[in-house]
Amino acid sequence: MLRDLVVSVRMLLVMTLLTGVAYPLVVWAAGNALFPERARGSVVVVDGTVRGSRLVGQAFDGERWFWGRPSATSPACNAAASGGSNLGPTNPALAAIVRARIERLEAAPHPSRAIPVDLVTASGSGLDPHVSPAAARYQVERVAAARGLALDRVRALVEAHVEPPTLGLLGEARVNVLELNLALDALR
Repeated sequence: MLRDLVVSVRMLLVMTLLTGVAYPLVVWAAGNALFPERARGSVVVVDGTVRGSRLVGQAFDGERWFWGRPSATSPACNAAASGGSNLGPTNPALAAIVRARIERLEAAPHPSRAIPVDLVTASGSGLDPHVSPAAARYQVERVAAARGLALDRVRALVEAHVEPPTLGLLGEARVNVLELNLALDALR
């Protein structure tokens, strides 16, 4: 029995070193060697100042900005509180939240077309950095009016930031809101 205990403890130590030390180090080294930007969080630095990450949604508020997908976290886009609201589709609280978001969008200058669903519903993580091209296009009039820019110039900026599906077939076309807003700032 003592022999079995010694073998078990040795196996525990070996597996701890393999799966708790060696494997994480190999994955970390491979990630840094093959994908250095992503392994370090895809941080966006402008003029020496960190402005955010390409992988995590940012809370943009105000008429001058393209708004990202609503976040169910509190405060908005809080990576430490990642997760959905857990409100089901028939929950009156969810209906009230969505209605408030719709009213906010309808109060701003916008085209006379349907509001894209990703502007009124939160993602599962609450940290989605992208919106659909339709959601970005829906906001062009508001952003152009708030910044005093020509509609065609803002439309062209949106179209330049539409990312195709990964490898041409995975996912859908999308627009990274942080990158779009940084490009908008650069128009000055």
